Amino acid sequence: MKYEKIRKQVIEAVFEAQEQGLIKGTSGNIAVRDDRDDVIAITPSGVPYKGMTEEDIAIVDLNGRWLEGRHRPSSEVPMHTAVYRARPDVRATVHTHAMFAVIMAMDEQRELRPVTLPHCEFTPVPVVPFSLPGSEEGAQMMVEALGAEGRAVLIRNHGMFCCGKNIRAAMEATEYTEEMAKTTYYARLLGTYKPLSEEEERAVKAFLAEHMTV
Repeated sequence: MKYEKIRKQVIEAVFEAQEQGLIKGTSGNIAVRDDRDDVIAITPSGVPYKGMTEEDIAIVDLNGRWLEGRHRPSSEVPMHTAVYRARPDVRATVHTHAMFAVIMAMDEQRELRPVTLPHCEFTPVPVVPFSLPGSEEGAQMMVEALGAEGRAVLIRNHGMFCCGKNIRAAMEATEYTEEMAKTTYYARLLGTYKPLSEEEERAVKAFLAEHMTV
């Protein structure tokens, strides 16, 4: 089977996301870019993740043209491919409807701020307005919100979109963004919310850049 490596990476990420409660049913989508060819493997549209196999994963080019796979690719292909075209450094993307990301994305005026040190790798996390799935408008907003180095974005009344240099990095961005949203939600509820200051965030980012080996 062609592109078996990236199809396998998508499937493994799907099962990990399911186990962590980040995706359910047929919601959300995961994509991985091939290291050599300008194609991506992406989850199919409307197919339950439970029991999904590598053969179910679709292959599209960077313009979203469906090349392979027995199921039509995700309706969110435009969002993923737009990011890949704009960011050559991005090799994997994850979009989920995780509960706390959805809750915090409703506050369109507030970006997610880091609460603890690991969050600083993925912040700030902006919130973009709601758009219909698969729309070019939504895809362009995602590209603009991520910019040249962003790793995570919240989408109002929808969820989150994360990216990374490989599938492990994209999944870590997803996991920590949901943790950040959850921690922020409960801290605000308790009246104890106090994120790291911008100065502290910059210091942690500098420390991580110097000491991170992965």
